[in-house]
Amino acid sequence: MLEGFKIRDIAGIGETTEAKLMENGFTSVESIAVTPVVELAEKTGMGEEKAKDISRKARELLGLSFMTAMELYERRKNSKRLTTGSSSLNDLLAGGIETQTIVELIGEFGAGKSQICMQLCVTEQLPPEEGGLGGKVLFIDTEGTFYPRRVYDIAKARGLDPDGVLKGIIYARCYNSDHQILLVDKAPKIVEDDNIKLIVVDSLISHFRSEYIGRETLAERQQKLNNHIHKLLRIAEIYNCAVVITNQIQSNPAAFFGDPNRPAGGNVLAHASTHRIYIRKSRGNVRIARVIDSPCLPENATTFQITGNGVEDAEE
Repeated sequence: MLEGFKIRDIAGIGETTEAKLMENGFTSVESIAVTPVVELAEKTGMGEEKAKDISRKARELLGLSFMTAMELYERRKNSKRLTTGSSSLNDLLAGGIETQTIVELIGEFGAGKSQICMQLCVTEQLPPEEGGLGGKVLFIDTEGTFYPRRVYDIAKARGLDPDGVLKGIIYARCYNSDHQILLVDKAPKIVEDDNIKLIVVDSLISHFRSEYIGRETLAERQQKLNNHIHKLLRIAEIYNCAVVITNQIQSNPAAFFGDPNRPAGGNVLAHASTHRIYIRKSRGNVRIARVIDSPCLPENATTFQITGNGVEDAEE
């Protein structure tokens, strides 16, 4: 976490208020400081004025105000990198999956998004000196694509204890968008209690696309989606963990030139994701990964392959 303060360190917080906050998933000063006041008031049942006062005092305690770019640069040095298992894919990502960010994997079915996610469940549990983050994984599965046997085989191929790796993954099968939102609401306590260093949502958009149909529901869908993904980003920043989400593509029949496919989720996902990686099939097991949006990564592409051992560098 960013600081070592406890909830009782916030001026005016007593035992009863602390218990109410903890009960509703606000387990740290940071989580209180970055949560919208309306959401804080709704979930705890306290009045909006009281929620506003607590939120303000939490931000003051953490010093969440203006800072110099140099101070931000020093803070960002705390971020870490998680290996993907492929050196070429790591190079594309400037060293691997970065903590305190959201990495969005985009592609059609069979492109390898879920394979990468299961691979990351294994590499995340490696010690930092071997490219891991040395923690556990929180995996939210919205499409039933997570296969423990696949993770077991990848871990075994890498000389790891497969049973130990599986025990290091906290899994939830999610059946609708409300359930998905609830699981992310509960995530901060799990992240804190179980030393979670990687959160995977595979896929983020699936339930929202199937439940909100037609233009008349689009505004509501995008608003919920926006709140949902920003909550994931807040968790990533507060707990210095990595968040990887997968996204589907949709076809634009009106496109006569170029690629008719585009990421689902519209501008909401485009603006919220830190790094967007488009993955598509090539020959055989080879895949092409391309950076399509990032504040720091150049728009570049590389190849990798998916084998029985997981994600690896493509053969020349």
